[in-house]
Amino acid sequence: MTDKNTSTPQSYVDQVKGTGQSLLGKLTGNPGDQTKADQYKGESDARHDLSHTAAKAGPYTVSSTGATKDDHDRTAGSWNQTVGASKQAVGGLVGAEGLKNEGIRQNKEGQGQEAEGQMRDLGQGIGDRVGGTVGGAVAGLTGNRESQAEANRRHDEGKTRQRGVEVDLQKEEVSR
Repeated sequence: MTDKNTSTPQSYVDQVKGTGQSLLGKLTGNPGDQTKADQYKGESDARHDLSHTAAKAGPYTVSSTGATKDDHDRTAGSWNQTVGASKQAVGGLVGAEGLKNEGIRQNKEGQGQEAEGQMRDLGQGIGDRVGGTVGGAVAGLTGNRESQAEANRRHDEGKTRQRGVEVDLQKEEVSR
């Protein structure tokens, strides 16, 4: 479906090949088999890591398979959290309880708003990946290269969207 160098399933295939080659090397005592096993395992690890790599640039996610724009609520929710935290800090600093409480409320509202956007992006990403995979398989069987390319694009966009949510969730986990 996607580029073989960034394919998670291909990384699993390479891992199995490496394990089989390693077993063969142990049985035969051939160091060449062990070297080949290590090569398969290294390729597997590299493919897996590349497949799961994504970077955030503002409201965009960039991965090895493309770029997508985040759901509007993710961006707006993040902004509301920042503004709310600022109000809370200033209110606490100057002793303005109303401003502080407004900041707490806005921060929590932003967290919920961002979570809703993340859920929509995650759902759309999963749906696009599944739809792209199925569509690509059907187009491949019928020989329709144009439809297959469109299905691959849809799959890759879904994967990038999903990876963007994962990056956000990992950042949230680290900051806790």
